[in-house]
Amino acid sequence: MATARSIASLTLSFGLVNIPVRLYSAAESGSDIRFNMLAKDGSRLKQHYVSEKSQKVVPRSEMVKGYEVERDHFVLFSPEELKALEEASSHVVDIVAFIPEKSVDPLYYDKAYLLAPDKRGGKPYQLLMAAMRKSGRCALAKWAWKAKQYVVQIRPAEDGLVLQQLRYADEVRMPSALGIEKADINGAELQLALQLIDQIAQDRYDPSQFQDEEKQRVLAAIDQKIAGKEVVASSHPEDAAVGGGQVIDLMAMLQASLGKNKASGKTAPGKRAASPSNVTAMVEAQARKTVKRAPKSAPEVPTPARTRARK
Repeated sequence: MATARSIASLTLSFGLVNIPVRLYSAAESGSDIRFNMLAKDGSRLKQHYVSEKSQKVVPRSEMVKGYEVERDHFVLFSPEELKALEEASSHVVDIVAFIPEKSVDPLYYDKAYLLAPDKRGGKPYQLLMAAMRKSGRCALAKWAWKAKQYVVQIRPAEDGLVLQQLRYADEVRMPSALGIEKADINGAELQLALQLIDQIAQDRYDPSQFQDEEKQRVLAAIDQKIAGKEVVASSHPEDAAVGGGQVIDLMAMLQASLGKNKASGKTAPGKRAASPSNVTAMVEAQARKTVKRAPKSAPEVPTPARTRARK
């Protein structure tokens, strides 16, 4: 996993206590396998927005956002109006209450972040974490981030604090809303179920014992296609134009040099004049280097004389 990088510098605030902290993402999103949308010839596809009325492509500069109040009827908002409605981001996470740690149903959990102490924040950070562990409570706080207002839970983890974004009540559907049928359970059935649970019971969750099997299958399929040389290169017209220009210039220079040498009758000692076929080969080799853009290799170190001489 890549080295963690801080997302932002924040301040945990409760009462007169302010704790400087740094915010880190708790998940590694870069590990996801992502596919690009391509045409069958391997060229990249571009997404466009088309007007249903005119069937023409609408440039982004001419787009506005609208809220649908009834079918096909919208109220429109300009970018300036939406900007005015946004919540201003703040570096302060304002703790408003301490509640029992287990009182937040995980259904309300949204994205999680890690908190680490910033400069001069080590002692109050450790004090807050120890106090929450001792009391069995976690903190509820308000936090404005990226133009949105969040309610967050701050709880102690193994070696630090976790900032957990929480969903609002109207964003969560509870099991009670599903109308689940009730059923009577007798003692023998319950005892049998408990025995089955005991057979595979564990004391803790160990994430290392699980792997994303689908991801492994996809990676294996990708490796097979690479090994079978089923790689399609997406062409870039701008690169071809640059490369083509360099080849034309090189051809002109070589032909001019060849003509000059013929006119003067000069040839390098011990070497023959370059033939047209040799010139073409040199040009093609230079073109391949230009397209591939291969990095310059380190200069070869001469082999010592005593190593080269073999009896």
